[in-house]
Amino acid sequence: MSVHRYNMGIIGNCSYLGYIDMAANIRWLCLPRFDSSFLFGSLLDSKKGGEFSVTPVGDYTSRQYYIDNTNVLCTEFQCTEGKFRVIDCAPRFFQYERFFKPLMIVRKIEPLDGSPVVKVVCKPMGNYGTLVPEVAMASNHLRYMNFEMQTRLTTELPLSYIMEEQPFVLDQTQYLVFTYGEPLEAPLKATVEDFINKTVRHWQTWVKSTYIPEIYQDQVIRSALVLKLHQYEDTGGIIASGTTSLPEHNGSARTWDYRYCWFRDSYYTLKAFNEMGHFDELERYFNYIQNVLMRDTGRMQPLYSITGQKELEEKHIPLEGYLQNQPVRIGNKAYLQIQNDVYGQVLVGLQPLFTDRRLTYIKRSSYKPLVSRLLDWIEKTMEEPDAGLWEFRNIKQLHTYTLLFHWAGCQAACKIANAMTDSDLVQRARKLEKVASDLLEKCYDPQREVYTQAMGAEHLDASTLKLITMNYLDPRSERAHKHLKALEDLLKTDQGLFYRYVHQDDFGKPQATFLVCAFWYVDALACVGRVDDAVKTLDTILTFANHLGIFSEDVGLDGSQWGNYPQTYSHVGLINSVFRISKKLDSPSFK
Repeated sequence: MSVHRYNMGIIGNCSYLGYIDMAANIRWLCLPRFDSSFLFGSLLDSKKGGEFSVTPVGDYTSRQYYIDNTNVLCTEFQCTEGKFRVIDCAPRFFQYERFFKPLMIVRKIEPLDGSPVVKVVCKPMGNYGTLVPEVAMASNHLRYMNFEMQTRLTTELPLSYIMEEQPFVLDQTQYLVFTYGEPLEAPLKATVEDFINKTVRHWQTWVKSTYIPEIYQDQVIRSALVLKLHQYEDTGGIIASGTTSLPEHNGSARTWDYRYCWFRDSYYTLKAFNEMGHFDELERYFNYIQNVLMRDTGRMQPLYSITGQKELEEKHIPLEGYLQNQPVRIGNKAYLQIQNDVYGQVLVGLQPLFTDRRLTYIKRSSYKPLVSRLLDWIEKTMEEPDAGLWEFRNIKQLHTYTLLFHWAGCQAACKIANAMTDSDLVQRARKLEKVASDLLEKCYDPQREVYTQAMGAEHLDASTLKLITMNYLDPRSERAHKHLKALEDLLKTDQGLFYRYVHQDDFGKPQATFLVCAFWYVDALACVGRVDDAVKTLDTILTFANHLGIFSEDVGLDGSQWGNYPQTYSHVGLINSVFRISKKLDSPSFK
């Protein structure tokens, strides 16, 4: 039985994401934004999803790879008649003192050997598969009608071949430019070559500016590139994933739309950008958070749209679903939930603005009221049960993880207040920190010597690994070691993967592991000094990436990839784990 993997690469330019499989078919592409309807969506429906493929006729083998240190993807084919490759590029480069990132995909079809016979199909769809466009043939492009914006495919290939899906001999390099909105009104070949070259240089320059440790460099670079693609540069928001409704395991009904910005992820994502020295991305995300909080002065939602919209109504839409998994959802009902860890997460994320001397951020003063507001909400919700970080739909508890971020948020507020020389805020933050710490101790089970999922609960939860990695528990202490051991015994698999929890929730018992928990486990192992175990476990986890080094949200016990893909949480987890291990290896105490 084959192991299920997402055999797709992604391209993007911080305006959109495109998913391309081993047949050079664009399986998923939402325009004009991450959370728009797809134009190509065969990932969720083979009939209504349309197609944009460049594939040889007859039997073939293929392989995929990125041009080194870029998000420019190559799909290389070997067939009976010869060999060729498709280079897929989402143009992105700096010009006129700003980034050029059009809603455009450029595809270069390059013969490498022989005379391969190739077929190009381009059939975009609209409104989640219900809009079938009329197609008009012009002199050098196909125009797809009835979309909200002009939609064109520009090429020097015979348009009739594309319209009729007719194979042709590839005896010279050919170019395809798919545009949504502003069409290409420039020389085709010279423009595509120029855009690809400039985009390659842009990404390679960006990677050169990335600080990485001496270990696991390839994995950190790919994770950084993946993470960067999920930031919607127009607003600074970072989505959890570019897909919707990819199931946590086959037949699970756990099919969620992740094309939104979870404030919970802010701490981990900002920490990763900070570690890598990418302050522009960090500051853009701060701007996004500030603007959301400015508009939404009441209780914070767990998630918002990439433009900060609050209402993310969840709907089921009539599509086949990935591998027939239902329901297919757009929107996410979790926006209605109470998840009180968000206040502390944002405070911890904001702290570097005030305490990292590398950041001379001009808007620091405008953040000062936000710090006080976030502390207000921690005080108001300190003892309020919530849905927790796993977003239980029918369970409310006083979660240990939430209390941990109340505690951490108060610590961050105290450091920010010290930096602003605000003694009143310091005193208030310290008082609330003590309250949070006292409540956290009520989550401790002295018989089992472990912190449970929530106050008064019997279940254990991988999120409590963060008690160690965030230094609530002294990593050298016996309590930290025993807590880690209890979680290992119950939640760790033989492969070093980690379940979030093993008890029944709203949808039954989880059957797949949540990948970021395994990275949290690696982080915790390094913290408590078990660095060899951390490295060994990380080496195993890395085998659960696909052929391009990209991680999903969930991993089955057979190593299969499930859940939305790529999952930024997973890649952020890898980055932060590697930095933790590197620091431990470099520390004098380890040597």
